[in-house]
Order: sequence, then C-alpha cells, then structure tokens
Amino acid sequence: MRNPVGGHIPVAGGLARTGLPYARGMGAEAVQVFVANPRGWATPPGNPAQDEAFRAACAAEELPVYVHAPYLINFGSHTEATVEQSVASLRHSLRRGREIGALGVVVHTGSATGGRGREIALAQVHERLLPLLAELTHDDDPRLLLEPTAGQGASLCSLVADLGPYFEALEHHPKLGVCLDTCHLFAAGHDLAEPGGVKATLDELVSVVGEGRLGLIHANDSKDVVGAHKDRHANIGAGHIGAEPFGELFAHPETAGVPLTIETPGGKEGHAADVARLKALRDERV
Repeated sequence: MRNPVGGHIPVAGGLARTGLPYARGMGAEAVQVFVANPRGWATPPGNPAQDEAFRAACAAEELPVYVHAPYLINFGSHTEATVEQSVASLRHSLRRGREIGALGVVVHTGSATGGRGREIALAQVHERLLPLLAELTHDDDPRLLLEPTAGQGASLCSLVADLGPYFEALEHHPKLGVCLDTCHLFAAGHDLAEPGGVKATLDELVSVVGEGRLGLIHANDSKDVVGAHKDRHANIGAGHIGAEPFGELFAHPETAGVPLTIETPGGKEGHAADVARLKALRDERV
C-alpha cells in the first residue's frame, strides 16, 4: 500500500484488548500507541500476554505500529534530572517498541531551556541521545523518528531546516528518521495551504536530511493560522490547512510507503471520519 492511513489508539486496559478493537472500528491501516503515561516518567514493564496478542494480530493484519514517546522528554534541558529521566524514558519506549513490533518510536525534538544557546543544547543532544541510537543493534529495533514541534519557546527544531543541525548532532545515524506533523509544520510557518506548499516543504526535507528519512506523518489540520506557533489540532479539512493539501501528501516521492496517522479531536466517530476522508483523498491520487 502506498500510504497506510490510521491513527493514535487508546490502550488503557491492554494493547490488544482495548487498542485493536478501536483500530478496527476506525478502519485503521496503521496505528500509533503510548507504552507509558505520556505526561509522566514511569517506565511500566508491559503485559507479555497483551504484547504478544497485539504483535501477532498486527502482523496478521499487516498493521504497521508506531510508539509515541512521552512528552516530557527533552535532551536539550538545562536540568540534569530532566535529561537523565529523558534517557531512561526514551530507552524504555525503544525497548517496548521492539517488544510489540513497532517500526518507529516518535520523540519530540525538545528545546534549549535555561536561556542557553542552541549550540550548547545540541551538543548535549549529541552527548546524551546518540548513545541510545548506538544501542539499536537488533534487526527488529524500531527507528527513532524526530518530530519537530510547533515552534513554541526555545524549540530546537520546528522548521524543516532545523532538522539539519539536529541530524548533524546525531551524526546522521542510520536508525534516525523523521515524523512530520502537518499541524506543527503549519504552526511553525510552513504554509501547506498555499499552492505548492506541501511539495516545497517535502522537497526541502529531502534536501536537508536526504531521501528515505521520512518514517511517519501525523496528519492533523490546524485550528490556528499559519505561523501561529500554536499546536491545536483540527479534523481533516476543518482547519486552516484544508483538505486538498493532505491529498497532495500522497503525490510526493518521499511519502511513498509512509503511513499517515491522525491525532485529531472527536473520539471514535470523529477518528473514523478522518481516516475515511484521508483514504478518499489517497484514492483520488492513485
């Protein structure tokens, strides 16, 4: 399939017990999950029986799986405790990702806190994050997918161009990839709604990090205007990006085979409608 379309699914109660029925109900062809509290530092071991049932079902149904790491992770922090907890938290997400058969683990790129310069923060990214990439030695280890943010505060990476220094800090590691969130891109200043905006953004991505680095797309419309630096998701076609640019995502060579997962409002019915909308836009292009 050129682009599996799916979404982030709830897993409270069990990956297989809760997550799989939700995924099927929304018509998902790809799924993203949390393997820990997204707003905490806990590193739960998981349930082996649920892990195996989930992994087996996703394999049987050819459902690509992705893990989203907790939001608190920040390798650019000036606080040592935060950096140490970030290391432990991301290591946990990567390990759990392998255990459930995930293809990638998405992590936000963080910010330079404490008034420090970007260069100092990126040097710390090199020192503390690169060793985690070096631990990905198993054939079935997931890729680490860097997700630029909407550009709030002292963000290390919001525009596509910012991925260049970040990749350099991580020595262009072969297990390194990118997750682009359409709402984040739009909020950061990439006008996906203007004619040719999607192509220009993806062309720039290839020129900055090279071909084949895009591993996942978070397909979210935006409640706010371009460049607002506000991360407020809207349903597909109901925000300032509009539906057509999402269709254009399916036409670019760099997106070939890359799944799209929604993180939109609306619960089960809203999610099913957004997945169906994206599938229709995809089918118009192929």
